[in-house]
Amino acid sequence: MVYQRLVRRVLFSLGKGDPEVAHERTVKALGRLAPAMRPLRGLFGPHAETTAFGLRFPGVVGLAAGMDKDGRALRAWPGLGFGFVEVGTVTRHPQPGNPKPRIFRLPENQAVINRMGFNNAGADALAARLAATGPIGVPIGVSIGKSKVTPVEDAVDDYLHSLRVLKPHADYFAVNVSSPNTPGLRGLQDRGALDELVGALAAEADGTPILVKIAPDLTDDAIGEVLQVCADHDVDGLIATNTTLSREGATGPHRDEAGGLSGRPLTERALEVVGFVAKESDLPVIGVGGIMTADDALRMLDAGARLVQLYTGFIYSGPALVRAINRATAAR
Repeated sequence: MVYQRLVRRVLFSLGKGDPEVAHERTVKALGRLAPAMRPLRGLFGPHAETTAFGLRFPGVVGLAAGMDKDGRALRAWPGLGFGFVEVGTVTRHPQPGNPKPRIFRLPENQAVINRMGFNNAGADALAARLAATGPIGVPIGVSIGKSKVTPVEDAVDDYLHSLRVLKPHADYFAVNVSSPNTPGLRGLQDRGALDELVGALAAEADGTPILVKIAPDLTDDAIGEVLQVCADHDVDGLIATNTTLSREGATGPHRDEAGGLSGRPLTERALEVVGFVAKESDLPVIGVGGIMTADDALRMLDAGARLVQLYTGFIYSGPALVRAINRATAAR
């Protein structure tokens, strides 16, 4: 409640209400405070340990990609109760992302619209930071995507470069082919393109788990094709889901901003996709999308997810949500 009544009000007022200003200042502050946050880990437990993709996770709640793209606050997240951290999405080439403003809050819907466009310092810079940081006590996933300057026909080489330089530091890779904010990217979910990309990455991964992250806007038939490609190349798992282009359940002045919608309006669709994947495949699934309460996380796990991730729920509820999910899952 302290977060919602005080901290969130302060954060939401920074930069005259610009969400990106709040985001940047939060990540910077956590990076500075990280050494003092390790002792807090017990406050956000107990944790329900689990295994997936051949990895041990000390807790089922992870930080989704996008919150700490360049790994600037890596040592802080375990102290807030996260059982794993996914950095990125990172691209081969450094890129500034789309023009600002590019993040919009929809408080009345507990939602966010973003069109960041994979702003990041590049795969080589992230590799250097991960090497300097070293182990953080929980698994680190790396979400990789296509550089905007790279033509779609050269996407495979683009992804491969990122995988190669980051492989020594990643516990798993998330192949992001589902962001709506990079032109042509979602076309890589089509069966032919995905088959070529996943085949190349799986061959190069040399045992590092590969997960494919899909959009909630895919039809069941399209998801079925993704699952077949994953089976053909022994992909280790799936992340469901990314943000949505739908505006169902969204209201307010920012409703029609371009970009991907996350948060409460995505809850039911994300559950449907996870349930469909669990029914049609034996692949372990990380469930993400619209997890705003501990009950949402339990429903996601009941739908078939092995792990869950937070992004928008963390923005609106803070570390208390991580603690609530950890306690609820440990009590089962």
